[in-house]
Amino acid sequence: MKKFDPNRIRQFFLGSKEHRGFVGTLCLYFVLIALGFIYLYPILYMVVNSFFSPEDLVDPSVTWIPTRLYFGNFVQAYETLVFLKSFLTSLYMSVIPSLLQLIATSLVGFGLARFEFPLKKLWLVLVIAVFMIPTNVMSIPRYAMFYRFGMLETVFPFYLPAILGQGIRSTIFILVFYSFFNSYPLSFDEAAELDGAGKFKIYRKIAMPAASGAIVLCLLFSFVWYWNETTDLNLFSSNIKTLPKRLQEFNQMFSQLYGDSGGETGGVADTVNRTNEALQLAGTLLSILPTVILYLILQKQFVESVERSGITGE
Repeated sequence: MKKFDPNRIRQFFLGSKEHRGFVGTLCLYFVLIALGFIYLYPILYMVVNSFFSPEDLVDPSVTWIPTRLYFGNFVQAYETLVFLKSFLTSLYMSVIPSLLQLIATSLVGFGLARFEFPLKKLWLVLVIAVFMIPTNVMSIPRYAMFYRFGMLETVFPFYLPAILGQGIRSTIFILVFYSFFNSYPLSFDEAAELDGAGKFKIYRKIAMPAASGAIVLCLLFSFVWYWNETTDLNLFSSNIKTLPKRLQEFNQMFSQLYGDSGGETGGVADTVNRTNEALQLAGTLLSILPTVILYLILQKQFVESVERSGITGE
C-alpha cells in the first residue's frame, strides 16, 4: 500500500513553479469564461432576439429560445434600411478611404523611419499629439473649411483627409508602419540602392511587400472604422446614406414615435417597445454582418499581423 504523501496532494491543488495547480486552473477558466460571457452576451442577445416572432415577443414565458425562427424582422429591416443601395454606398464610403489612408500612412511611416531630417523627433511628437486631440474639437474648423471650398454634400470631406494622412485614427496607422519600418533591416534598402533602385521603388517593391502584416492590420481597422462612421456623415453630408446611418435614423425615428409611452407599462406599450427592439436588433445584425464576415475571412492573417506589426509591444 502506497504511503500517503501530503506534498503530492498540495501540488495537485496548489501547483508548483513548473505546473499550475487545480485551484489555479479552475480560477483561470472561471475568469476566462466570465470575460467571454461578458463580451459574447450582447451578440447572443442581439442574434436571439432578432429571430423572435410577434407572438414570442408578447409571450412572457419565452425569454431566450424562440418557439420558431422568424425572419420577418430581417425582411422589414432589409426594406427599411434600403439594404442593397445602402450596402453599396457603405462600400465606396469605406473601401476607397481605407485604401487612400493605407497608402498615405504607409508613406508617412516609411519616411519617418527611413529618412533623417531636421526636427525629426519633433515631428514624431506632433504625430502623437494629434492623436491626443479629441476629434470633436476639430469638427467646427473642418466644417468651415469644407464649406468655404464648397465640398459639403460630397465625398471629398472623407477622401481628402484620407489622402493627406488625416483620416480616421490615421495616427495609429502611421505609428504601426513607423514601428515596422524602423525595425526593418537597412541591408535590404542598401542592396536595392546598389542595383539602382530609388527610394520610392524601394518602398513599392521591397518595403510594402514585407509589411503585409501591418497592411492587413491597418486595412481591416480602417475599413471597420470608416464603415461605422456616422458623425462626419451627419456633419458634412446628409445625402449620403450608409447602412449605419440609416440604422441610426431608423432608431431615432422609433424613439421619437414610441420613446414616450406616457408612463404606461405593460400591454400595448411593452409590445410596441419589444417589437421595436426586435426590428432594431435585426437591422443592427444586418449592418454589422459585412464586417463580421470580413473578419472571419481574414481572421488568421489578422492575428498574425498583430503579432508581427509591433502593436503588442514586442
